[in-house]
Amino acid sequence: MLRHSTMIHQALALPRLAHPSFNRGFGSNGGVFLHQSRRKNQGVAFSADDNDQIASSKSIQTRKVVEHVCLLKAKENLSEENEKDMLDYLYTSQYQMRGIVAISVGSIGDSKNRDYTHALFVRFQRKEDLEKFYENPLFLKVLSEHVTPFCHGLTNVDYESEVEDDILSIFRKGEEYNYGEEFVLLVTFAKNASEKNIKDAMDSFAQLTSSLPSLIVQSTQGSNFNESSKEFTHAAVVRFRSFDAMEIFVEGREYNDMWKSQFEPFIEKSVALHFSVDPVGTDVM
Repeated sequence: MLRHSTMIHQALALPRLAHPSFNRGFGSNGGVFLHQSRRKNQGVAFSADDNDQIASSKSIQTRKVVEHVCLLKAKENLSEENEKDMLDYLYTSQYQMRGIVAISVGSIGDSKNRDYTHALFVRFQRKEDLEKFYENPLFLKVLSEHVTPFCHGLTNVDYESEVEDDILSIFRKGEEYNYGEEFVLLVTFAKNASEKNIKDAMDSFAQLTSSLPSLIVQSTQGSNFNESSKEFTHAAVVRFRSFDAMEIFVEGREYNDMWKSQFEPFIEKSVALHFSVDPVGTDVM
């Protein structure tokens, strides 16, 4: 089994960070992992600097990808063994199904907010691959035998976005993706929010995340096109270079000012989740 470290935290409106206790999860480059406390990347400090603005202005070619986010709420009596099996099967399903190009899954170790206890992120190259994923007999078997019996329900969000037209960026592979913090933001815009309000909010988030390569490896976002699950209207997934990098971003003035001016007046609710990716092995289940 791969051993990683992970943590998911949830919040409404402005995400606030908390120190995790024991957590289990998977990253896109590995398998099961445990994490007792927040760990910093030794000898590395991240901050937003002037070079970020220069880097963000460079023109790059992009390619469309389809992102799938699934939120789960486990039952209170979920045993450690059943939880481990659930995460194992979700993560390793990528090796038995075509179309998946990146995946990560994680669990909350200790959180006061129990709306969601686990999260799954999967990337596809095309919408057709996502449709086949939903209907895949193997995946349906994993859900029926190892997920739904232990969860109160699932919330799915699917959106289309763009990433740099590069193999490492598309598949989220390479040294930059071996470590870091995965941050998931889900929002529901109010019915009276105009198209301009929504576009301005999402554009401001995209501009901010793309302007900070010293903190962020990759960020995608888009509107939820899943017709059967409309609890959230929009989503974003950001891979930070470390927990500290994410903390700098979330607690920074730029993010807080943007959130208060562009999001808070126009949304009904939001959920923020994050889990660390810190592989220390290479064995797969």
